[in-house]
Amino acid sequence: MSADAPGSGVTGLRRFVKRPAGAQGAPAPRIPLPGPQNTSAQASQARADQDAERCELCSEVLDGRHGHLVDTDKRSIACACRACYLLFTHGGAAGGKYRAIPERICHDPERPLDGTDWNELQIPVTMAFFFRNSALDRVVAGYPSPGGVTECELDLEAWDRLAVAYPLLAELAPDTEAIFVNKEEVFLIPIDMCYSLVGELRLYWQGFDGGAEVRAALEAFLTGLRRRAVVLAREGER
Repeated sequence: MSADAPGSGVTGLRRFVKRPAGAQGAPAPRIPLPGPQNTSAQASQARADQDAERCELCSEVLDGRHGHLVDTDKRSIACACRACYLLFTHGGAAGGKYRAIPERICHDPERPLDGTDWNELQIPVTMAFFFRNSALDRVVAGYPSPGGVTECELDLEAWDRLAVAYPLLAELAPDTEAIFVNKEEVFLIPIDMCYSLVGELRLYWQGFDGGAEVRAALEAFLTGLRRRAVVLAREGER
């Protein structure tokens, strides 16, 4: 789902992909044929169970809305049932190998991003997201491209200066959250939303700048963020 920036030395978060039944090392489960004690409805249910999305830790069947974990060793995102997700909402669980991705979406309408400050980051696009890679102990930028996510390391001094000027940037939790920037708009969002968006944009991408469908998908994403975002609480308000 992600693509590494050439020469960046940075590996992107990759969502695990379910291998199709019959792939090497993953034999296809046998689906019983209908019989006197095995109706077609039972066979249909067996197929549904086979195709169901499952927790990648305990194999529990997942419902439509479930949690995600960051595997900090593999730099990947795993789907998790509610019980497994809650196990990793506290720091230090499993030695820090897995971290639950928070669901909060925040913005700071009092501090829109100044164009001069954006230029200081030297990102060659108008939309990007930023997250702290704990393995590298640095902030990494990602932005969409026809091949998926392109990642690049930032000038840390520039980022640190902006984190002082823009309190929302200082709220960033390592590995699990991202600062999403589109021109002057800035949001703190779950990291999995960034990779989901880039995957969607890749499906629609046409030409150099992505085309009309990409712009429409991005606007729909932003509309959702504006609707769901809560205002960042100031230090004295917490």
